[in-house]
Amino acid sequence: MTDGLRGWMLDRLEALCADDTTTGHEDRGLAALHAVLRELGADVELQRVAPGRSNVLARWCNKPSVLFSTHLDTVPPYIEPRLQRDLLHGRGACDAKGQIVTQLAAIRSMLAAGQTDVAWLGVVGEETDSIGAKAALDLRARCGDVLGVINGEPTDNVLATGQRGTLHLRLKTNGVPAHSGTPELGRSALWELIDWLQRLRSFAGREDSELGAETWNLGTVTGGAAPNVVAAFAAAEVFVRTLPGCEFESTARAFAPEHAEVELLGACEADHYPPLQGFTHKPVPFGSDAPRLRQFARNRAIVLAGPGSITLAHTDEERITGAELEAGWVLLQRIVTAIRDRAQA
Repeated sequence: MTDGLRGWMLDRLEALCADDTTTGHEDRGLAALHAVLRELGADVELQRVAPGRSNVLARWCNKPSVLFSTHLDTVPPYIEPRLQRDLLHGRGACDAKGQIVTQLAAIRSMLAAGQTDVAWLGVVGEETDSIGAKAALDLRARCGDVLGVINGEPTDNVLATGQRGTLHLRLKTNGVPAHSGTPELGRSALWELIDWLQRLRSFAGREDSELGAETWNLGTVTGGAAPNVVAAFAAAEVFVRTLPGCEFESTARAFAPEHAEVELLGACEADHYPPLQGFTHKPVPFGSDAPRLRQFARNRAIVLAGPGSITLAHTDEERITGAELEAGWVLLQRIVTAIRDRAQA
């Protein structure tokens, strides 16, 4: 389209990114978000999820047929926005404030064409425990019979075939403390944990043509009380991207030493998304709130797509271009038309 559209999106994205909305502090961005929603004439409702943390539901009619959604929180550390011509650097540029702006730009165009049967939902906590998406299900009665949900994440403007599940575990070992000068009198929980993790490195996950490969990440390791004391405790947190029937947890338990424990901190099943004819689809390497938010829609119809690259999200180089935002704007309107056409078929 025109530079006017790109300018509208980049200006509002810069304003949204100016607020530090790292997980737990999402309400810091409400003023800037409300400014855009008021500009579009939305009926706005806040759902308090926790102190300083609110989901935002915007509607333009009582019975929307399409619900746009994405998340309001960003990962730390906060990075101030920097706009240079057609390029915006900063935390949230693509994950996911760029999604907010692109979705609201699509809604803006739909409203100008007289299409008011849309709604928009922003949720808190996607980057951690999806607390916002869980609470948002209480808002389903506000949205009536939605034909489909469009959830925004940086997918390079390609529709996701689905997403792998998640498994969050804490691996704990217990040792016997002793003076570091006489380590034979104790048992190091740290060494037992290290040996356990080394055995787990042999785990070979499976692959799925629509979801990708199973992977796991060693996120944190803690333990011990002092460098001159044999460690009496140790723990590691691991995060697994799972496929149905994943055997990582059972493998971890099988490899565990005698004085060990596996604690389940959280899990979410893998999910496949129905394809839309005429669109390119691909596996994505990340998780999202889509498995929960699709419950808003008739037949759980969901599309996961948006501008920007996941390889830049969560990095110091997070950025997005006006061209990407504009391409996302075009894509989202095509998706809305396809969702409506599918429902009428």
